[in-house]
Amino acid sequence: MSILPGRDWWTGLPPAAGAAVMATGIISVGLHLTGQEAASLAALVVAGALWLVLAADFTSRLLGDRGRFRAEADTPAALTAVAATTVIGARLSQQGWQTAAAELLVVAALLWPGLLFNVLRHWRRRMPGAAFLGCVATQGLSLLAASLADAGHQDPLARAALAAFCLGLLLYLAALFRFDLREVVGGAGDHWVAGGALSISALAGSKLTASPVWTGTAHTTLRTVTLALLALSLVWYVVLLAAELRHPRPRYDIRRWATVFPLGMTATACLSVAGPAGVAWLRPLGEVLLWIAVGAWLLTFAALVAAHLTAGSGATGR
Repeated sequence: MSILPGRDWWTGLPPAAGAAVMATGIISVGLHLTGQEAASLAALVVAGALWLVLAADFTSRLLGDRGRFRAEADTPAALTAVAATTVIGARLSQQGWQTAAAELLVVAALLWPGLLFNVLRHWRRRMPGAAFLGCVATQGLSLLAASLADAGHQDPLARAALAAFCLGLLLYLAALFRFDLREVVGGAGDHWVAGGALSISALAGSKLTASPVWTGTAHTTLRTVTLALLALSLVWYVVLLAAELRHPRPRYDIRRWATVFPLGMTATACLSVAGPAGVAWLRPLGEVLLWIAVGAWLLTFAALVAAHLTAGSGATGR
């Protein structure tokens, strides 16, 4: 399915379209960390515009098409609504717009329990990579809460962020036991979330590690866990990339945006972890990975446009 299928296209978007917001938003965060302000703001505008479109579609389904809303709310992709909101909020917090970021945290926190409960209730064996979105959404809450806590020196919010961080790790383990490993060589794109969920966990961990709330043993433990999560996400990166090269899947699928998101998230995690963890070489690695993510975003967007044009010409031919 294309993101741009025609007139009234925004009413036909599947929940998986939220991954496009997540991908664009996290690339904006990474570009900001590398000092590429113009490109970062441009990406933020694109992500924000698409988030508004998806929010309007979400609201219209909630109010006018309850049957479709309930059916889609049971799928793991529904949690992209929470994750996308928190990524946009984290970028706004970087920009110094703490009030807007806090409002998005409230929105995400209100959506999160109901959607997570519905998704977990419908989990099954041999799930696709979207199963890890429970972890991603929860770690997104941790990331945004930790960012706001750091900006406003709010210790209770920092403790809430730590609680979400720990819950996110438990959700990752639960999803890992249900993940169908065959997706690594045959998935349509969302299998990359297996690594991206660890990357956003490491990013949230870096924010917690940098917080003055945690000292002594707590700080050391957070640093160790964060580095371990980042190392595991880099292992997933290599494995998934090798599988892509060995088993190419060039056809466009909307779930390919769930590939771009982990690419950008891994890069951003490296950039963010480098300082608080005191591992300087992670920064140049993150810069290289970030430009790979930007390239993947451009390729995915080009594939989207090409798929839309092909579908349009096919319809005209008939």
